[in-house]
Amino acid sequence: MKYPFPKNFVWGAATAAAQIEGAWMADGRGPSIWDAFAHTPGKTNQNQTGDVSCDHYHRMEEDVALMKAMGLKAYRFSIAWSRIMPLGRGAVNEAGIAFYNRLIDALVAANITPWVTLYHWDLPLALQMELDGLLNPEIADHFACYAEVCFERFGDRVKNWITFNEAWCSAVLGHGIGYFAPGRISQTEPYIAAHNLLRSHGKIVDVYRKKFQAAQRGQIGITNNCDWREPKTDSAADRAAAERGLEFFLGWFADPIYFGDYPKCMRDAVGDRLPKFSAEDRALIKGSSDFFGLNFYGGMLASEPPANRDMTVTAPTGNGGMAADQRVELSDDPTWEKTDMNWNIVPDFCRKMLNWIDRRYGHPPIYITENGMALPGEDDVTVAVCDERRIDYIRRYLEACHAAIHEDKVDLRGYIVWTLMDNFEWALGYSKRFGLHHVDFTTGQRTPKASAAWYAAVMARNGLE
Repeated sequence: MKYPFPKNFVWGAATAAAQIEGAWMADGRGPSIWDAFAHTPGKTNQNQTGDVSCDHYHRMEEDVALMKAMGLKAYRFSIAWSRIMPLGRGAVNEAGIAFYNRLIDALVAANITPWVTLYHWDLPLALQMELDGLLNPEIADHFACYAEVCFERFGDRVKNWITFNEAWCSAVLGHGIGYFAPGRISQTEPYIAAHNLLRSHGKIVDVYRKKFQAAQRGQIGITNNCDWREPKTDSAADRAAAERGLEFFLGWFADPIYFGDYPKCMRDAVGDRLPKFSAEDRALIKGSSDFFGLNFYGGMLASEPPANRDMTVTAPTGNGGMAADQRVELSDDPTWEKTDMNWNIVPDFCRKMLNWIDRRYGHPPIYITENGMALPGEDDVTVAVCDERRIDYIRRYLEACHAAIHEDKVDLRGYIVWTLMDNFEWALGYSKRFGLHHVDFTTGQRTPKASAAWYAAVMARNGLE
């Protein structure tokens, strides 16, 4: 059976600056919160850091050649704020500007469309130390100033902008359970951090639309992550729990953009700990995304917990929000396959997620900006290159995407796989690998995996066979 995709469907691969660039102190770059976090003993696997990682900063031309060789159509990458503005505000580092100009020019020359994420979790450390980072309302103005520099310097060639990658992770993992930088633990701070990220998104988009969009003819949006919540039973209680789980996970960040406020279930459950938008904030945030960016990996079964269940002992990592507030019990079907991250492989959940977004938010254009899997044993290149399970995974998820487009009429316009090459996987260091290319972190050698050639064929024919 053939699975053709729409004519202008976007095929791509993604990376993040903090995960691949290395060169953490080169050419005037300032430190980020992830540099500080990874250099704190005990915070990452074997105390590994992103100091060198894939050394993309010094091997950028080689990496673009890899992309060109596989016929990549689009490349989603992030800009390291502290490479552009070492202190997060004030002086611009021209060496950082020059690096991204070279990268963008190389992509354009290779006929690869740049998709640029302005923020992928690597806040300049100075802003964390001096202003308390995402907890300070002033951060929105600093985000807007940084973004304006990027629009001015790169917007003549970059036509696809993403303000934030997975604000949920910055809020919950960074400020709720301390698993990610800046490593804070709180039941209140995630809501404050999320609120300021949404305010920042609104201000960034306002700057772009007022000063740049008409002339540069680009689009701008935000990428959120969400795992599907499948009712464990067909009971009304479990169906309500699943819906509540989705609203606490994705609605938390998408509802303000499409409806102007947080979901009612959050307002009811969180009360005064959930910040309120000012009229000015609401005016900037509502309608502030030209497309819906989605990072999708898996899902779980959701059910209503017993009334006497103490949800405070449930870590919010997989729960999609603050567990004690949303009160949703999650579980797995023991028959489900899992990735090396212990994430469930259920392709139909991707189709259901796309349909939920389509219905709830009025049929927006959607791009899957991340989807992929980590496989065990891929530190060994001979194991890594034979990644048939990754091929099967991507094929099955693309079949689900195809069904959402052609059978359900979802306006899905692109699929960007995570990730181009193995990299620094945050707190997990180099122990988990998602890449289409194997990276030897001793020599820096890149080796294409079987999935790279397979994905190249998919892009070339614009679909599956």
